[in-house]
Amino acid sequence: MMQGRLTLSRVLLLWACLCCAPAVASAQNWPQFRGTNGVGVADGSAAPLAWDATKNVNVKWKTAIPGLSHASPVVWGGRVFVVTAMSAEKPTVNVKDRGIDSARDDAKHTWKIYALDKRSGKILWEQAAYEGVPRARRHLKATQANSTPATDGRVVVALMGSEGLFAWDLTGKLLWKQDLGVLNPGLAGDPSSEWGHSSSPIIYRDLVIVQADGHKQSFIAAFDTQTGKQRWKVERGELPTWSTPAIYESGSARAELISNAGRFIRGYDPLTGKELWRFSDHDREVKMPAPVVSGDQIFVTGGYPAGSPVYSFRPGASGDISLKAGEESNKFLAYRLPRGSSYTSTPLVYGEHLYIIGDNGVFAAYVAKTGERVYQERLPSTFSASPVAADGKIYLASEDGDVYVVRAGGKFELLATNPAGEALMATPAISDGMMYLRTTSALYAICECSPGPARSNDE
Repeated sequence: MMQGRLTLSRVLLLWACLCCAPAVASAQNWPQFRGTNGVGVADGSAAPLAWDATKNVNVKWKTAIPGLSHASPVVWGGRVFVVTAMSAEKPTVNVKDRGIDSARDDAKHTWKIYALDKRSGKILWEQAAYEGVPRARRHLKATQANSTPATDGRVVVALMGSEGLFAWDLTGKLLWKQDLGVLNPGLAGDPSSEWGHSSSPIIYRDLVIVQADGHKQSFIAAFDTQTGKQRWKVERGELPTWSTPAIYESGSARAELISNAGRFIRGYDPLTGKELWRFSDHDREVKMPAPVVSGDQIFVTGGYPAGSPVYSFRPGASGDISLKAGEESNKFLAYRLPRGSSYTSTPLVYGEHLYIIGDNGVFAAYVAKTGERVYQERLPSTFSASPVAADGKIYLASEDGDVYVVRAGGKFELLATNPAGEALMATPAISDGMMYLRTTSALYAICECSPGPARSNDE
């Protein structure tokens, strides 16, 4: 009888362990630029508030990443993926440059991807994607590896600019590669101007989708995640742009692939590439921010000159939905703010508010549903990275190397200013309460969960 009770106890214990196992094993993924569908939000765990990377305060680990890249880290399961471009000669980069000049990278480069252990920062594997002299030039502020990789937990894909689109499995085995031609966006009125590609690939179902608008070619294309075979391609005739597309998907409603570009903001069928709708933005140049989807709103910003309009669209449109003379809104344009758009960074929708950080440090919050501005403040830095949020906090990584933490809500409150010691151009990633912060030389894991000295994986 005692043996039977013991067996039953063991069975119950085993059952409890099995029930709990998925929750313990599951991890919060950040699979592309700004996380799931680019929304930039990772709620669910207590995110860090205060740290100092220069003094190893609340730094869990630091790993040196050779070369230069403004691409963000992505996270899946227990791994973090980053890309880089290493030059045989020291490249010239000025993160504060506001001009229009291109760098001349005539030396041999090596484009690489790294997989790191999420908890320790140990490099699990690295693979070279391409070696050679860059096929296109870049802006003095940019690098030769600006595009953030993307993963679905089966493959990880990286767009290495004009050097091609590459896919590996999670062990580092190269699955396929595609030559997309010379991707050379630059000043719209000067075909000789090249500032470097930076639109990042996204993964939707079994498709890798790439937006590439430049001088010599302008297209959106989709490739099979497993084979690399092109599934569809749409020529666009667009102005040079640097924006990453986004997906609207809600229940039984049709999915829409949202593209931000200079001539038109458009919606496509993501499975076929068929254009669903378009909205004229009157040839607005230098489009960089990605569209942001929140509920049944689609936010689109960006363009030259700085301070351009902010748009809030409704899904479901067909045909040309451009504003007619005298109109400020229509059935599918909920509202238009005439000014206030971000120039470089992608906005953030968190809770009830839309947050926009300007390159010049002007930070504004709006009621997302109506566009009513609730505050505007200026932070003492300049910004290229996009805001992200978690645990009621908004994180703003600056070109001067500080991360400003602002309380989410309708009243501005600066909670902390956290130094990294180097310029921050890449948007941070957040997973399971840990922030992955990329500087110009290293990748940091920031958290308030492990006291003691940081582990350094520097070579």
